[in-house]
Amino acid sequence: MLTFAAAVFFLIITPGPGVLSTAGVGSAFGRGPGTRYVGGLFIGQNLVSATVISGLAAMVLADDRLRTVLFLLSVAYLLYLAARIALAGSRVAFIQRSRPPGLLGGVALQIINPKAYAVNTTLFTGFSFLSDDLFSETVIKLLIMNAIWIPIHFLWLWAGIRLGQLDLPERVHRMINVGMALSMLLVVALAIAAQMRPV
Repeated sequence: MLTFAAAVFFLIITPGPGVLSTAGVGSAFGRGPGTRYVGGLFIGQNLVSATVISGLAAMVLADDRLRTVLFLLSVAYLLYLAARIALAGSRVAFIQRSRPPGLLGGVALQIINPKAYAVNTTLFTGFSFLSDDLFSETVIKLLIMNAIWIPIHFLWLWAGIRLGQLDLPERVHRMINVGMALSMLLVVALAIAAQMRPV
């Protein structure tokens, strides 16, 4: 069980689309929109968990075409989020302040994020500690995952909000937002590279 908890911790805390976008939304839009976005990610995360546990994800991801569609949707949405974060608060005349992605944006990111399915599949099919009682093990895993997931995402949100609240010049805030957006683009580039790697 401790090995499972450690795996959850390291898989969640490392920079990925969820935590990077959480920090970006916090920095660009503040606590209220950031909290709503984390709420959406939380709902989406548990929907993905339910899909993996039920076996539906395995059937869907077994089809190369559906997996490719999910991947392309995920990349497109991450690019869209990165643009929103990078352009938030920009004073360029023809760019209006973007609205934060909100609750539905968080749900959408998790549902189309192939990494979320891969992580959940790894965690729910491995790290067995109650092999004679699969139901209890699954419930305990869900509780452990959420107990770790929630504080980590709020820690990233807090970090993003603190960056946004620092008494820094507008230009520096824009640079921070662009830096977070570029970090998300790096995640996209790594995902594309992994997808194109020959099996």
